[in-house]
Amino acid sequence: MKRIFAREEYCLGCRLCEIHCLVKHSKSKRIIKAFRREQDTAAPACRVEESGRVSFALQCRHCEDARCIEACITGAMHRDPTTGAVICDTERCVGCWSCIMVCPAGAVERGRSRQVASKCDLCMGEDTPVCVMHCPNEALVYEER
Repeated sequence: MKRIFAREEYCLGCRLCEIHCLVKHSKSKRIIKAFRREQDTAAPACRVEESGRVSFALQCRHCEDARCIEACITGAMHRDPTTGAVICDTERCVGCWSCIMVCPAGAVERGRSRQVASKCDLCMGEDTPVCVMHCPNEALVYEER
């Protein structure tokens, strides 16, 4: 299965990955509307972590042995049978936060608009996730390992 990997030695901390992720998952798909009118509902599924001069994008690792799937009490966290990605069905999520507590990467978060889990879905329907497509320094790669 393909996954997103961060190469922190190339990351500038520009946060374009966060911006493009937010826009991709917004209702309008337009940058100004997403930031000005949808800021309470749209949230990026990746975030840039920084420590001094080191920065990197953090998002779901879509683990083979995904603890979030095992911890989910409703089955909202599941593996997509086609892509192998770990997906959260927000209609089934009850906001128990078990997935957040067990995620070793700290990549599952509370949704902004509803009390449901939020995480990277590898931009379902796209050949390449938007965070990878728009990284100016190629600090994010989408590949098999």
